Amino acid sequence: MSEELTGCLGDHPDRSIPLVVDLDGTLLRSDLLIETGFLWLRQQPLQFPKLALWLAQGKAVLKQHLADSVTPEVTELPYDIAVLQFIREQRATGRQIILATASHQTLADKIAVHLGIFDETLATNAQQNLSGETKLKVLVQRFGERGFDYMGNSLDDLVVFSGARYAYVVNASATVRKQAKLLGNVAAVMGQVEAGAADWCQALRVHQWVKNLLIFVPLLAAHRAHDWPLLFTALLVFICFSLCASSVYLLNDLFDLPDDRHHPLKKHRPIPSGRVSLHSAVLLCPLLLVTAFGLAFGLLPAVAVLGLAAYYLLTLCYSLWLKRLVILDVVTLAALYTSRLMVGAVALGIALSFWLLAFSMFMFLSLALVKRYAELLQVRATRRSLKARGRGYFADDLHMIATLGASSGYMTVLVMALYVNDSHITQLYQRPEWIWLACPILLIWISRVWMLAHRGQMNEDPVIFALHDKASLLMALLMAAVFWMAT
Repeated sequence: MSEELTGCLGDHPDRSIPLVVDLDGTLLRSDLLIETGFLWLRQQPLQFPKLALWLAQGKAVLKQHLADSVTPEVTELPYDIAVLQFIREQRATGRQIILATASHQTLADKIAVHLGIFDETLATNAQQNLSGETKLKVLVQRFGERGFDYMGNSLDDLVVFSGARYAYVVNASATVRKQAKLLGNVAAVMGQVEAGAADWCQALRVHQWVKNLLIFVPLLAAHRAHDWPLLFTALLVFICFSLCASSVYLLNDLFDLPDDRHHPLKKHRPIPSGRVSLHSAVLLCPLLLVTAFGLAFGLLPAVAVLGLAAYYLLTLCYSLWLKRLVILDVVTLAALYTSRLMVGAVALGIALSFWLLAFSMFMFLSLALVKRYAELLQVRATRRSLKARGRGYFADDLHMIATLGASSGYMTVLVMALYVNDSHITQLYQRPEWIWLACPILLIWISRVWMLAHRGQMNEDPVIFALHDKASLLMALLMAAVFWMAT
């Protein structure tokens, strides 16, 4: 964390003045209201209208209901290490440390007990939301005007800064930093909250957009890649799918926060780690979705819009329910891949062949099982649990998953071989016998993928792995050359 000091942190000898610390966005690189809201929605998504009803009665009522219903794992929350270190240094001098937060008292108390660095906790209860003017009023009543120092980060904290002896601006936006400095009592400005371009690209899973290139496959299979109007339509479908997918990825990360923070790799993602704020993710999620469907409604055929809507709804169901159901989860993943082919075909007015559908379903079922296999292999290696967190699989399911996945992969080779003998193939290829060479190439690639997965060398997403694997790229070029020769 970068730190810009406008005053020396040790230059204030009066330790009788307590240090008051905000929680959300300051000590914690997250927001407990959003966390508990999505934790509650994850458990009962069909009850979401209740949130609006509770909020209509005031934030204090909403927080009370959420705190009564769900509790995040306080041991796994993304605490700001630099802020914790500073608080411990201040506490070591004998200074009184107060936690004052707009989060609910129940949650604040659990965090205070876990950290063991606070002498007192002031928080929201059913009667009042401890934020902004209300927080300032409580602190002035408790410690007197200018009788406390305050660490905060948000626009709501500016009014609290104005009543404090010294203000410590932590992880604040440029707007908050600028306005806080105008108050004239800023002792230190610590941290930078803005996420970088790399963080946003990772949060939006821009690298996963490559999967949406499947939309162009029907165009290639029909040998109409030279048709520029169809290419332009396919590009529009690609853009709409990519924006829609990124919206779902953000939503999925918000729902999966508890599970991701237990995962050795996913816990470092921008949202679970706190590098991208939950507020930003919550705002951007519907914006991306509205943009995707706005473009689709304006520029694509109605059937393509329906296909995009079906893709979104299936993805949403996967995030909320299906990903926790054994076998149904991987079948759904395979269906989501195949849906890209189907929507691309209907948007372009191209008939999708039985062979391409069968090939897609078996191939992507195999790759989905590879993904689950890699996750379970990691679970077994860590020995933290016999069951994959957030999934319906146990570590002992590894052998069955490998059997199912390899069998499904080899079925794609069989579909390819049968396709070569189809009587209609001569309408598309002058020398269809060349396609036989694609069968051993595909057989080698599938076998290699599963061998690497068995050795623990497979990235959890085999599609992304293939894009960075030289051998996979070489085999893809060989496959392309084979089909070019057949044409």
